[in-house]
Amino acid sequence: MEYVIGVILVILVLVIIVLLFRKRIYDQVDYYESWKFDIMGRNIAGKLADIKPLSSEGEAKAQLTNWKDEWDSILLNDLAEIEELLFEAEQAADRFRIGTARKQLAKLEASLVEIEKKIDTIETEIAQFIETEETSRKTIQELTPNVKALHRQLLTERSKYGRAATRFERELEEAKEDIEIYEELIASGNYTEAVSVVEKVEQKVEQIDAALRDFPTLYEECTETLPGRLDDVYKKIQEMEAEGYFLDPLQVKRTVNDLQARLLDYVVALEELETEKVKDLLPETEEQIAEIYENLEQEIIAKNFIDSKFGNFSESLTRFSEQFTATMEEVEQLKKTYHFEDRDLELFMDLEKRTKTLQEDQEQLARKLEEKRTAYSEVREDLTAHIEQLAGLEQEHEQFKEELETLRKDEIEARQEVERMIDTIGEARRKLRLSNLPGIPNFVINLLDEASSKTERVYVVLEKQPLDIVQLQKTLEEAKHSVDQALNETKTIIEQAKLTEAVIQYANRYRSRDPILAAKLLEAEALFRKADYELALEQVTEAISERDPKALEKIEEIHKKIIAS
Repeated sequence: MEYVIGVILVILVLVIIVLLFRKRIYDQVDYYESWKFDIMGRNIAGKLADIKPLSSEGEAKAQLTNWKDEWDSILLNDLAEIEELLFEAEQAADRFRIGTARKQLAKLEASLVEIEKKIDTIETEIAQFIETEETSRKTIQELTPNVKALHRQLLTERSKYGRAATRFERELEEAKEDIEIYEELIASGNYTEAVSVVEKVEQKVEQIDAALRDFPTLYEECTETLPGRLDDVYKKIQEMEAEGYFLDPLQVKRTVNDLQARLLDYVVALEELETEKVKDLLPETEEQIAEIYENLEQEIIAKNFIDSKFGNFSESLTRFSEQFTATMEEVEQLKKTYHFEDRDLELFMDLEKRTKTLQEDQEQLARKLEEKRTAYSEVREDLTAHIEQLAGLEQEHEQFKEELETLRKDEIEARQEVERMIDTIGEARRKLRLSNLPGIPNFVINLLDEASSKTERVYVVLEKQPLDIVQLQKTLEEAKHSVDQALNETKTIIEQAKLTEAVIQYANRYRSRDPILAAKLLEAEALFRKADYELALEQVTEAISERDPKALEKIEEIHKKIIAS
């Protein structure tokens, strides 16, 4: 019994589920049927009726027929197919063929979406058609009075446009003809071609309007203003040539002729209404005219510069040449007396070569100025460079002369230094004699002899012809070092001897009371007599320090007195 009840319950549940699915399919069928009725109610026919007056002929009529055929096809064919699919879906649901019903509903969805796309395309094309027609008609309505206004302006101000007035009239007539063509195309329903005519007329009227505005100013520039400036330039060129300027290298005449021919071309272009082209090219022409003026002004400035500088430059170069010639003669004399380094001779020969070159350049400049076959601006560049070269030569020449003076100065100072060193060595020997020393250490005598010998070597170098300054300086430096060393040692020996003698005398006060000290003093005195002053001083200092703790302080005081004396 329970098994039967369970089976009945399952069957009831399945029936309910199937009924629910069928109810859902019925609902979808109702939804798609409403969608179908919505499509049928679209006002496509009304929109087609609205544009029918605009499409009674030609291309527009064909377009209208196409839209009408497409709409009829939707109503008669596509919607009939929708009706059939709705019926089949409903029949499948009645028979509980849920799968089949769903497939039919999917086809319904796809077909209705495709129909919506077709309708959207028709509506979009109709809207574009209407908008294009309205826009082009509005544009033509605006252009027609504009063309008339431009024509009136041309008639009123005809004198401003000269021979171009005829071309303007022809262009305006063509614009009027294009407007008439537009009307004919619209009347014949050829809207696509009519739109292109509108664009053409609009562009042409804009160009004519701009040309009418710009033409008078541009025409005046090309026929009066700029030609007048070129005439002034040409007169200026003639005046300058009469005053002796040579302007051929600047090619100003040729440039003026080219610009005059170019302005004639511009006038022709203006008469062909190519105002934009001329408007773009004129600034370059104006810049070239300004450049000619600038070149002529620079030429005048260059002449003034040359007039004020060339004479001074020539005089300065002549003066420098004379000074350099004197230096050359001086060098030839000095080469007999002094040895010149290769570097110095190379520098001098380079100065000589550059001086000669500069003289030749100056003579060439003078010929150019005399012949008047060169532009002053070119001569100015050369003259400026030559002035700078002369300044450099003068500076290097002064440096070279200073080096010559240094040669003489080195020789004079070397001779004076040798005499001073000889006197210094003699003074050192005299001090040694006057010091009454019991003896003079051999190394001091050797140092003095070596200093004298090296000093004599300096004399030998000084007497050589030509004198080698480098060797002289080296020999002199060695002699100075030797003399300084000998003097220092002489001074040290004298001070040591005096200090040793003074310390021995100071220590004698303790001799009788200290036999050991007395013995050490005897040894120190023996060393003193042998001229070993340093060792004698060490021994007596050591001996007295043992006897008198304050002896070192007293010895230091004695040393200071000896140095001060």
